[in-house]
Amino acid sequence: MPILPPETCLYPEDLLERPAVNPAIYPEEQIWWAVYCLAQHEKQLMRKLLVDKTSFYCPMIKKRFRSPSGRLQTSYLPLFKGYVFITGGEMQRYKAVSTGCVARCIVVDNVEQLLTDLRLIKQLIDCGKPLTLEERLQPGSPVRIRSGIFQGIEGTIIRRQNETRLMVAVNFLQQGASVLLEDCQIEMI
Repeated sequence: MPILPPETCLYPEDLLERPAVNPAIYPEEQIWWAVYCLAQHEKQLMRKLLVDKTSFYCPMIKKRFRSPSGRLQTSYLPLFKGYVFITGGEMQRYKAVSTGCVARCIVVDNVEQLLTDLRLIKQLIDCGKPLTLEERLQPGSPVRIRSGIFQGIEGTIIRRQNETRLMVAVNFLQQGASVLLEDCQIEMI
């Protein structure tokens, strides 16, 4: 049983489906920031952004652990600790910083790449399989999954502890997530 139900980690629901806006043409619309939060303040920031109707995304994954008393518990934690991605104008950035949850904001230069990476991460999370955080990106062969639960997802094949895993990277953070590959067909890109 979860300690708390999952909170809203994507607002609005279609945020990642929207096309990227060129900041040179529309300087005050749809600027993306990677907001680095104070320790364990990601959920608090997301609650405040939701109240302010500021668009955000923070990939959340389910983690199971045993309490000191031995009970199995479930919690929803950010995949990339400390980071929440927000978008909007300068006013939205100011509101986020004013919450008291933010250590710094980093402007995202390549918005299209970030959105592509975040869409792939969301697809992996939506599959419901356990993910592993990959903090050190490694070179590998880019592939596309042709069949199975991960069909259509693009990433890199890596080997970890005699397992074949599919890694999807968020290049802006130089981090990613990997998932164990089972019965699927892979094609090189």
